[in-house]
Amino acid sequence: MQEKEIKVKIIHGKSAEGDILAYPNPISFLGEVDPKRGVILGIGREELSLRGKVLIFPNTRGSTVGSYVLYALRYYGNAPSAIVVSKAEPILIVGAVLADIPLAEGVDSKSIEEASKFKKAVLDAERSVLRLFP
Repeated sequence: MQEKEIKVKIIHGKSAEGDILAYPNPISFLGEVDPKRGVILGIGREELSLRGKVLIFPNTRGSTVGSYVLYALRYYGNAPSAIVVSKAEPILIVGAVLADIPLAEGVDSKSIEEASKFKKAVLDAERSVLRLFP
């Protein structure tokens, strides 16, 4: 498998990198994410670590408190290194800015599924691309 690039729109922040956590469903940061432990309760309630990951998922759902959960992830040292979504809603944007987490939008469901087959990602803010590596 070769490296792949996906064109994205940078919403906030600079370049970042990390292991990939590609999640196929929308995320509610209030109730599904534990900021003290830095995990998302995934499908089947499996705990998936967010710390230092490039989190790729479709979009958020739920409460305005989600912004503060993102901030709490940073506060406890458990924030993802970057977030890439299909479409960034205002609550997610505010949370990313508060927590200083790089944020980009522009991936579709096929790209999210494809990203799950790769190991590492680089969000290249200068070129506005998400680079995926085996």
